[in-house]
Amino acid sequence: MAETPSNMVPLGSIAPNFELVDTISGKKLNLQSLKSDNATVIMFICNHCPYVKLIQAKLVSVANTYRAKGVQFIAINSNDAINYPADSPDKMKQEALNHHYPFPYLYDETQDVARAYQAACTPDFYIFDDELKCQYRGRFDNATPGNHQPVTGTDLSHALDAILNGRPVSSEQKPSLGCNIKWKK
Repeated sequence: MAETPSNMVPLGSIAPNFELVDTISGKKLNLQSLKSDNATVIMFICNHCPYVKLIQAKLVSVANTYRAKGVQFIAINSNDAINYPADSPDKMKQEALNHHYPFPYLYDETQDVARAYQAACTPDFYIFDDELKCQYRGRFDNATPGNHQPVTGTDLSHALDAILNGRPVSSEQKPSLGCNIKWKK
């Protein structure tokens, strides 16, 4: 595990479209059919990363809170499942069901979607507005394994609150820290 920061793509960037298999339903889903008219959170996560494990319960809670306000959450796992079998689609489905994910958990087998988003780590968060323009990219909050900070989801929540209330999102955004995406060789 190499602690890796997220790439801070330019604010205003348009969300690249994708079509990926949802490991929960087995259906192919695409961004255009999933996106919200309010805000869409795209997050790169995986099953085994301790950074993801740390925030997992609070992430589900935050997603449930904001889904009730019309925000769509989409989780994508782009890790190499051959060399990291804990991230295989069948294990993803099990993880999603065990933790009651209220969002699709998509498998990016080719890793093309992670490259298009310039995702670097898990977890890595992006918030797009109703026009799919990036308004936020970075961390969930300041908690990381071993730093003894409480998991709150504050950074992500503040950005969503701003969008939902018609206010600009602060441009002072901090990169996420997490495990590097497990790229295929």
